[in-house]
Amino acid sequence: MKLIFTKRGGKYDDLAIEREGRLTETIKCPKQGIIPHDMIHYAIESTLAHRGFLTMVAEGEAASFTTTGGDAEEAVERLVENFQAEMWGGRVPAEELLASYELACDARGHPAAPVSVADVEAIRARLDDLSEKWAAVPLNGSFTVEL
Repeated sequence: MKLIFTKRGGKYDDLAIEREGRLTETIKCPKQGIIPHDMIHYAIESTLAHRGFLTMVAEGEAASFTTTGGDAEEAVERLVENFQAEMWGGRVPAEELLASYELACDARGHPAAPVSVADVEAIRARLDDLSEKWAAVPLNGSFTVEL
């Protein structure tokens, strides 16, 4: 599956999703001042063997904001939210990020997926790389990754 992120003017960037045997789907990605939310999903789901939104889309689900999964997918969503918050507010010790992640999962009533300090560091490295590449994309330019 190809994920084509396009930097746009205004309030939204675009994500085009190309899957074999299916029409390309495009969704709007609200700008956040960091990489797009779904690029954070990519960083996590391509680094860990955890099933999240992009995995569901790769398996045939519609690419929409209403796509929901079970406990595993919800756990990945909480992990995305924690890394997103860290990207806005600054890095914290990995143990603190993991504690916040586990608390968020508990508050939503689902178990946390197993994530280690080494996993956090690997995801951070991927996010740093993606952030650098996204920053270099010109307006109306695209950046493509595969999952």
